This record gives sequence, C-alpha cells and structure tokens, in this order.
Amino acid sequence: MLARTADNLYWLARYIERAEHLARIVNVTRRLAALPSTNERDRAEWESALSSVGALERFQTMHNKITPDDAIEFLVYEPTNPSSIVNCIESGRFNARAVRTALTAETWDSINTGWLELKRLQQARSDHRYDLDALGQLLDLAMKMSLDVDGSSYRTMLRNDAYWFGRLGLYVERADNTARLLDVKYNILLPDTEVVGGSLDYFQWTAILRAVSVLTSYNWVYRDSVKPWLIADLLILRQEMPRSLISCYDNIVRFLDALARAYGRQGASQRHGRQVLTRLENTSINQVFSAGLHEFITGFVDDNNKLGAEIAEQYLVS
Repeated sequence: MLARTADNLYWLARYIERAEHLARIVNVTRRLAALPSTNERDRAEWESALSSVGALERFQTMHNKITPDDAIEFLVYEPTNPSSIVNCIESGRFNARAVRTALTAETWDSINTGWLELKRLQQARSDHRYDLDALGQLLDLAMKMSLDVDGSSYRTMLRNDAYWFGRLGLYVERADNTARLLDVKYNILLPDTEVVGGSLDYFQWTAILRAVSVLTSYNWVYRDSVKPWLIADLLILRQEMPRSLISCYDNIVRFLDALARAYGRQGASQRHGRQVLTRLENTSINQVFSAGLHEFITGFVDDNNKLGAEIAEQYLVS
C-alpha cells in the first residue's frame, strides 16, 4: 500500500473518533455547567473541557476570558481550530475521499452522508446567535457518524492493510482521549473549595462515566458507588472495557503485528506498542495511585504520542 493511502486511512479514523469525543465532552460539560454554581466554577468546567482536548492555549490566544458560549463555539464550529468538531468531520471526509476506492460503499456512504448533514446544519444555523437546537443536532450527528463509520468498517471491510491502518488510527486516538479526560477530571475540574468525595465530586465522576458511555459498565463490573480509584481502574486496566487504555493497546499491538506479518518486517512501532502494553498488563491500580495518577497519565500520553510518531515514520507520509 502507498504511504499516502495508509496516511489517509489512519487520519480518517483519528478525525472521526476525535469528533465523537469532542461531542461527548461538550455534552458532559453542558450538563455540569447546568448545576447551580458561581461564575468561577462555570469557567473551571469549560477550562477543563478545553484542557482535556489540548485546546486551551489556542483558545486563550483568541479570547481574554473563558465563557460557555465562546468555549462551545471554539470546540464545535471555530474554523481556525483544526480540532473543532466541524473541522474534524471535514478533515475525515477529505481523507476518505482521497482513498475512496480503499473503502467499501457502506463505509464511504456513512462518511459522506454525515458530511452532507453537517453542511445542511451549518447552512441552517444563524451566524449571529447561539442556537441550542442546532448545537444538539450537530453533537448527535458527530456521535452517530462515528458509530456508523465504525460499524460499517467492522462489518464490511476486508481484514487487510486498509482495515488495519484505520483501526490503528481509531485506537491511538481513543487512548489519547481517554487518558486526557481522566487526567483533567482528577487534577483540574474539582474546585479547591469542594470536598473530594462530596456531592459535586460524585456528580462530576458520574458525568465523566456518562461522557464515555461506561456508567452501566461500571455498575456491572464493581457493583459499588462511584469511587475515583475504581473509575481509574475501569478506564486504565480493565481489558473488557473497550475504551480503557489497556484495551486500546491490546488492539494497537494486534493490528501492528498484522501489518508486520503482511509486510514481512517489524519495526519501532511494534516494539514500542508491546512495551506499553506489557507495562499496563504488569501494573495494578494501587501502583498507579502510589506513583501518582497525573504522573502515570502524563507518561502514558507521551508514550502514545511517541507511538504515533513511530507509526508515521514507519508507514505513513512524513
């Protein structure tokens, strides 16, 4: 496969997964901000949302202070933000169109239909007011589009290098999103004046579980009240949880190994992926908290970024 084609497939999956994650972040932050609060806490919640997707610094270059309307506009619609939901869907469709013949008709239709609906929503949206209905429709579109693309790819694509590069992009992006979300909640979201384990802390953790659609799974696995260390265990070390870091890396290693067998050669990405997976397999949640959750997540994000760079150097367009 041409490196350009592999690059398009990899980034197609990353952009669509990122759009879904952003939609979930905006939804959960809107719920948190709907609680009775001070203006300072509203700001902290949206600051947390921006920080969790790595957009805080770029936002601050454009705005003097953080307001809900400005944060939503930046995360969802802002044309100069390359990771806004609109830009992610646009970029995903651009990459898909470049490799149209590598996709099945069903997968392409999922992407193109979602993009056309995005265009319709943008045309219907007023440029001069904050439209809650249009926002809700766009967030729903981003989440549904991701599910449609994921499902059609899984059900219709051959298990070959085109499929494997798409899956790599999905799981590298998902691992980064899960890690950042967990880190931001643990270190930023709860105000200094609130008590860990208090009602606000409980509601925020529950909202985080809802943001990644794992609240029911949490109740099935632990049959306990919401506790931060159990949430961390679920999102980091539980293999059966599809958004957990260890599950993401189990899939990453599997697809990297499939590429290595197909091309007859292993490289730095295979070795690094296995190293990260082995560390996760040999870690307990007590060890994670003993060393510091923030430090663990920071190290993981750095490792995940390194893996992305190694995949690019080994297989993609540099």
